[in-house]
Amino acid sequence: MKKKLFHSFFSLFDKDSISKQDFVKLKKFDPSLPNSFFINIQNKVIQHNQKENQQMKIEIDKKDKEIDKKWKKKVEDQRKEIEKMKPVFNEYEEEYRKKWLNIFSDSEIIKNIEYVKKLKEWINDDEFFSKMKLGYSAKRDGFDSQNWHKAVDDKGKTLVIIKTKDNFIFGGFTQVGFMTGDSRYIPDPNAFIFSLRNSTNKRKSKKFTIKQDEEQNAIYYRLDRGSCFGNDDIDLNSNLKSGYSDFGVSYNLPNGIKYGTKRAKSYLAGSYDEWVVKELETYFI
Repeated sequence: MKKKLFHSFFSLFDKDSISKQDFVKLKKFDPSLPNSFFINIQNKVIQHNQKENQQMKIEIDKKDKEIDKKWKKKVEDQRKEIEKMKPVFNEYEEEYRKKWLNIFSDSEIIKNIEYVKKLKEWINDDEFFSKMKLGYSAKRDGFDSQNWHKAVDDKGKTLVIIKTKDNFIFGGFTQVGFMTGDSRYIPDPNAFIFSLRNSTNKRKSKKFTIKQDEEQNAIYYRLDRGSCFGNDDIDLNSNLKSGYSDFGVSYNLPNGIKYGTKRAKSYLAGSYDEWVVKELETYFI
């Protein structure tokens, strides 16, 4: 019986606490045992469990520290690898910058790689973008619509970029180009106008597509006028030194801007009319 009692006693150390049933079992083995004996057992069990819990906590903390150490080492290793790759990234970025800025090497307007990236993204035609050349520059070839038409007419895909004296930068792109003929609107469902630097946010570049019901009015051909997009959305005068913009007639306006408002009319060039052209550049293959 004593053997069974001790077996029962030691088995208690595998428990978190002693239940009423445990007391009853032990009492049956030896009814003469006082309650203090069982209280002592309970205390021993608690002490034993506390010691085990403490040991477990130490082991867990140790494992956590090991995991934390491994994680920190992994992060540090990755950081070092990234640092090693930085020269490669920088070299690639510089090559990319030189490659695409080289296309605009003769430009007086496009000096920002972000402008290049946006134009490339919007046009979405690698062949055109890589082969296009500066076919007309107002500063180089003269501020005159006749000169512009001689250089630009019948060239197919055409990119027009305008910079005003107030440093607004905007323009348009047409896939069909300005075709020789009578004064007329020329349809182009893929034409768009854009703003690289505007009155609302001078650093945010945006593209504006042609309205579906205005596709037939995408660009306007007139020998005594300069580049015209839409029904006066962008219109250059005959001397190419000034123009006006009734933005929103044929091309979609930015969200939150209503047609006919001052914001709409001043969005592209800073004012509705008589804004002064500092430079006009036209690109084609």
